[in-house]
Amino acid sequence: MKRVLVTGAAGRIGRAVLDLLGQQGITANALVLEDPGDLRAELVVAGSATDSHAVRKALKGADAVIHLAAIPTPERHPAEGVFATNTQATFTVLEQAGRAGIRQVCTASSTAISGLPFAARTLHPRYVPVDEEQPSLSEDPYALSKQVDELTAQMMSRRHRMSVTALRLPYVGGFDERLLDFAGRCELDPGLHAAGLWAYLETRDAARACLLGLALGGCHVITVAAPETLVSHPTEDLLRRFHPTTEIRRPLPGRTVPLNLARATGVLGFSAEFHV
Repeated sequence: MKRVLVTGAAGRIGRAVLDLLGQQGITANALVLEDPGDLRAELVVAGSATDSHAVRKALKGADAVIHLAAIPTPERHPAEGVFATNTQATFTVLEQAGRAGIRQVCTASSTAISGLPFAARTLHPRYVPVDEEQPSLSEDPYALSKQVDELTAQMMSRRHRMSVTALRLPYVGGFDERLLDFAGRCELDPGLHAAGLWAYLETRDAARACLLGLALGGCHVITVAAPETLVSHPTEDLLRRFHPTTEIRRPLPGRTVPLNLARATGVLGFSAEFHV
């Protein structure tokens, strides 16, 4: 890779990706809704990832794409806007990348594809550790948009013969007030993150996973998270308390995160370096 387009580059993960690209001597292009003026990118394009013209402009000279642009929660936008924006952005970015001859793409999916985090009622996974094959229980527009995004990735991989890696990311934060404050609150009340299965990923690890995703061939959906939960409580105790109907298919000793990370380690070659 010589130049990578990062969409959603002004976001938490986007900025970490730009920093990592810079550290590795890789030139970056950035697509953002508004230019904040401090991005570590050679080319910054202000525009929406749903706009094919803006995407084509941002792709100038790029030979890979990390697609992060999305509405990250259904809680502050109309449902139809969340679904339409996220799915159109992924379709537009991957379609324009394919037309431009780009063959390596990594895109952000989410562990919220399970349907648990943003459901209007309490839902429980069918089994743990949750793997990529577990059917979604989605009843919110964000989870549904991520389901469609992963199908779009599969289609675009076939359509343009390009490699696309979709990373299912959990709660992401840096060692700043966001992650440590959330961890502290979850320690006092584990129910706050029960729908997210107490999983997390430090921002720099998320950025590194994105770059690793560009090295894979074919089309992959991969769950990425820290190997342990945010809280000190034993995982199996938490599951029995908050997800009593969930089948525990194998032992989860100590703080083991109840997500199946086999693809992250075996396919992506990723293991988290930063731990709460």
